[in-house]
Amino acid sequence: MEKGKIRNPAAVLVFSIITCGIYAFYWIYSFSNELKNYLGKKEISPGLELFLCIICFPYALYWLYRYGEFLKEAQIKSGTTVDNDLPILFLILGLFGLFVVGMMIMQSKVNAIYSK
Repeated sequence: MEKGKIRNPAAVLVFSIITCGIYAFYWIYSFSNELKNYLGKKEISPGLELFLCIICFPYALYWLYRYGEFLKEAQIKSGTTVDNDLPILFLILGLFGLFVVGMMIMQSKVNAIYSK
């Protein structure tokens, strides 16, 4: 169980805007890799996840939903409060084009897990 880096959720928004979205791609890769290591899931491939998010919009929506499920699993593992509605929340945010807001919430939730 390797904990990931704690990041400021507002920085995810600011850096994504400043870099015209390039930081968001870096964040997706880092977030996927850190959650993979924390959960010990060998089937997660951060590079493939990033590639598919870049080339396929529907996959990016699926990614938001799927990682909401992984976050719930990480919350259970860490003993923090489990938010059962996270996958649906992230999917709805993605459908309305609010990916970065979903990413900020994800970072906030994973910060609580890693700080425990």
